[in-house]
Amino acid sequence: MISRVTFERTWYNVLPFKFEAGTPNVAGGIGLGAAIDYVQAIGLDAIAAHEHALLDYATRRAEEVPGLRLIGTARNKAGILSFTLEGVHPHEIGTVLDHEGIAIRTGHHCAMPVMDRFGVPATARASFALYNTRDEIDALFAGLAKVQALFRP
Repeated sequence: MISRVTFERTWYNVLPFKFEAGTPNVAGGIGLGAAIDYVQAIGLDAIAAHEHALLDYATRRAEEVPGLRLIGTARNKAGILSFTLEGVHPHEIGTVLDHEGIAIRTGHHCAMPVMDRFGVPATARASFALYNTRDEIDALFAGLAKVQALFRP
């Protein structure tokens, strides 16, 4: 961060070094290399197929839930299921699911302009990746049934 320090004065290093304190992130570089090896061993096509299959399964399950509205239904979308649940704020959905050990995101997801445009104040969002399973999707929908039971009028 600095090129020289005395009792009278400090000389800061030139960019970008003055913002890079301490030891370089060696472990991060090694970890990135291992992650690339892992992904290459599985194959991007296999990963994409798995994520697509999970999204298809989750979408079918979502379409069976009364009062659940899917947000974003493009045919070739990533493994993300955004939704609202009639009569329940997404933050409440997230809180109940959290107590069930299910992690989702809630809110405007850095997309406030488009959400304002379509009159959607917030959504709940489940993301699916290589490490997810159908059992976890089943747990998500079991959790959503609990949400509906808690907030049913």
